[in-house]
Amino acid sequence: MNTTQQTLLPAYDHRPGAGPTLVFLHYWGGSGRTWDLVVDRLAGRDVLTVDFRGWSRSSHLGGPYALRRLADDTLAVIADAGVTDYVLVGHSMGGKVAQLAAATRPAGLRGIVLVGSGPAKPAAQITPEYREALSHAYDSDESVARARDHILTATELPVSLKAQIATDSRAGTDAARTEWPLRGIAEDITEHTRMISVPALVIAGDNDHVEPAEVLRDNLMPYLPQADFTVIPHTGHLIPLEAPADLADALTAFTPATRPIPRPGDRPGP
Repeated sequence: MNTTQQTLLPAYDHRPGAGPTLVFLHYWGGSGRTWDLVVDRLAGRDVLTVDFRGWSRSSHLGGPYALRRLADDTLAVIADAGVTDYVLVGHSMGGKVAQLAAATRPAGLRGIVLVGSGPAKPAAQITPEYREALSHAYDSDESVARARDHILTATELPVSLKAQIATDSRAGTDAARTEWPLRGIAEDITEHTRMISVPALVIAGDNDHVEPAEVLRDNLMPYLPQADFTVIPHTGHLIPLEAPADLADALTAFTPATRPIPRPGDRPGP
């Protein structure tokens, strides 16, 4: 992949291929590499993965780290990469960012896929007490392991992936780590989500205890004008890591490649 990392932009990787481009946005505690297992199953597709401001390779970027700032960053990265025909694919926190970006109805946006997404309307369980406890989930290696093994996942992951999750979740700045649990997760964005004008696909994990399927049905689907809903069996919240093949299949079915990248020697079409 070609990597661009500029002073004011989050780090991103852009792999040219057939479009529309799939723009991947990671969960709270993840990074662009959270999507590697999915991207590996999308051979030939044009893909772009982002490290959000304050996380991983973008941890040097200052705040604020609010959802709207992350949405603005996403659109700026897409423009910087020269992408003009794309689908936003957001996981968890990244799904809420994707909703805000899509609500601006940017040119070139063809669709949106929300994977275990933060819903437009916060669930009833998102109480101040819940948010305060969640803000400490990544305080230490031990707390990360507890969250990873008992809350975020429903399947046994390889040791290498467990280590990746632990590293990524500790790689954010303190302010970035607390922004989502203390504020972003509780933000009601229903008025924005209603503005989305492209087809949407909502994907839930059958055993997701963070964003359960019933919450996505009740607190997200009603605010999307054009949306399909699917549940991936036997997976928890970290769907890109737990069920990458099923997720890649769902993405391919929703966003078939229609624009091949030009190659040397290709003749222009009529």
